[in-house]
Amino acid sequence: MDSFLLNDIVKRALEEDLGYGDRTTEALFPAPLPATGFIVAKEDLVVAGNNLVQAVFQTLDPSIDFEEKCTSGGSVRKGARIAQVSGDARILLKGERTALNFLQRLSGIATLTRRFVDRIKGTSAQIVDTRKTTPGLRVCEKEAVHLGGGGNHRFHLGDLILIKDNHISLCGGVSQAIRAVRGTRSHSLKVEVEVNTLIELEEALQESVEIIMLDNMPIPEIKKAIRIIKDKAPATLVEVSGGVDLERVTEIARCGVDLISVGALTHSAPAVDISFDILPGSRLSGQESPVGRKVS
Repeated sequence: MDSFLLNDIVKRALEEDLGYGDRTTEALFPAPLPATGFIVAKEDLVVAGNNLVQAVFQTLDPSIDFEEKCTSGGSVRKGARIAQVSGDARILLKGERTALNFLQRLSGIATLTRRFVDRIKGTSAQIVDTRKTTPGLRVCEKEAVHLGGGGNHRFHLGDLILIKDNHISLCGGVSQAIRAVRGTRSHSLKVEVEVNTLIELEEALQESVEIIMLDNMPIPEIKKAIRIIKDKAPATLVEVSGGVDLERVTEIARCGVDLISVGALTHSAPAVDISFDILPGSRLSGQESPVGRKVS
């Protein structure tokens, strides 16, 4: 993630939480107090968002020391340290909730993505995300998907010409929609079309698109569609979307599809349980990590 994007996201989050200051911390600690905070996993998880955590604390005070114990994309077990932060306790207190919000949310996405990726091992399919992201956090959430082992679909509407059901309905059919975009697209843009039935699939194949999305099809119909595509247009990439969950994803992947897009990676990933415990004194790296407390 480019630093200017990261810094802008962090500043907006800090403004949201600290717009009126931290009345509690300011009342309790009028002078600097050296302290060290331990960020601890309270469950097995895949780490994502360390860069944002570091940016949160160092935006508040560049002298804060951030020490990564597990790199982003790495798996940790319950009880393991993810990072250690040292400096003025007032800064640690002011930044803790914003930092954990990022870390818990993004690690949740990476953890769920890894579960999907593990379910399709041994197949040729790839798990990819969608644009169903939190407004303003898309770049962070898509990075978390990548760290979990998934791939990124479109970052924005300009990445690809993707003709979906509403486009088709408004244009009057699959063929009409594909023909309409042919004369307007740049040579570098691929065309993908979403189909819901085998009849729509046949229309799309007649127009020679680069990618076909099989949307909300049952497994038997997916298998039929794959056979048709491999017979008539073997170079066409096949994506499956709609209703994909951990119970169904393995069977979908074994049908021979190329991409499986999962909106749940970003719109429904549960935040993982991570705690932050602050102790007086700096550079406590030689001590055992205390049991962390949840930050409210």
